[in-house]
Amino acid sequence: MTEHNRTITYAQALYEATHQEMVRDSSVFVFGLNVDDARGLYGTTLDLHKEFGPERNFDTPLSEDAMTGVAIGAALAGARPIHVHQRMDFLLLCMNQLVNIAAKSSYMFAGAAKVPIVVRAVVGRSWGQGAQHSQALHSYFMHVPGIKVAAPATPHDAKGCLIAAIRDNNPVVFMENRMLYNIRGIVPEEEYEVPFGQARILNHGDDLTIVGISHMLVECVRARHLLEEVDVEAEVIDPITLTPIDIDTIATSVERTGRLLVVDNGWTTCGAASEIITAVVERLQHKRQIVVKRLGYAPTPCPTTKPLENLFYPSAQTIALAAYELMNSGRPWQPPRTEATEIAEFRGPF
Repeated sequence: MTEHNRTITYAQALYEATHQEMVRDSSVFVFGLNVDDARGLYGTTLDLHKEFGPERNFDTPLSEDAMTGVAIGAALAGARPIHVHQRMDFLLLCMNQLVNIAAKSSYMFAGAAKVPIVVRAVVGRSWGQGAQHSQALHSYFMHVPGIKVAAPATPHDAKGCLIAAIRDNNPVVFMENRMLYNIRGIVPEEEYEVPFGQARILNHGDDLTIVGISHMLVECVRARHLLEEVDVEAEVIDPITLTPIDIDTIATSVERTGRLLVVDNGWTTCGAASEIITAVVERLQHKRQIVVKRLGYAPTPCPTTKPLENLFYPSAQTIALAAYELMNSGRPWQPPRTEATEIAEFRGPF
């Protein structure tokens, strides 16, 4: 009997999706740095090599470009590889493979070739990840036709999105924020897919629309609670996938509220927030006047100290204040400052 209110962590949801798909489809295999170590990359690949053998779950050398070529070749031959990167930063080493081969093969061969690879790319902060280990580069891949981009923020959507990504015949960049791994949520035991291109409204409100990407969604929900102190009701939306992205749901909300704040887990210049705001403005420019704002990384490489990290990343407090200022009430307000539990408790290893 299925337990409908079962709660597990984000990391456990990723593990369950992977395990179930490996049981269902023998062509699915997982490889990447440390995927077969004692911790199994936060538990997301724990002991898969013991159950499925080293042919279907194995460690790789520090050769991202070559290993991406292995993934593409395996996919073209009929397999469904999941290539795990501990840090998204090092996808830069395999851009030619991803952008010029994986993304374009189906197009160049009129659909006769398929490249069903999932590229799990971990991003995040805490204890000084630093300038070369904290970059969220999802907007790079949003720019390229032929690549899908997912950034689920809840355990439920993490499982369903990963299953959908594995079954998809296109390459998928699957962004995971390490601050999400211990977040708990209700996740069904059975297999299910969360469809790409369908946003989710987490909280309803009439005063303004807030869109949060990846871990920033969690901070946006916290900001919404802070805004209740000043009688502001925010509608919080999770896009879940960034390519394709559900602009209809966001635009419908903004048409009602007249205000849009997009909080990205990345830099704002040429970022996902910019794309969402532009698309919404294009939809609504002849329907009503709206005010918009975007938040994201500070315009500098990521610092290594905790106090500077707190300035670099948006937080529930800075999000709430930005939203309040969009209301243009004229009354000063300073939301209380608290540190998110998952940030305060994070100890690594990566």
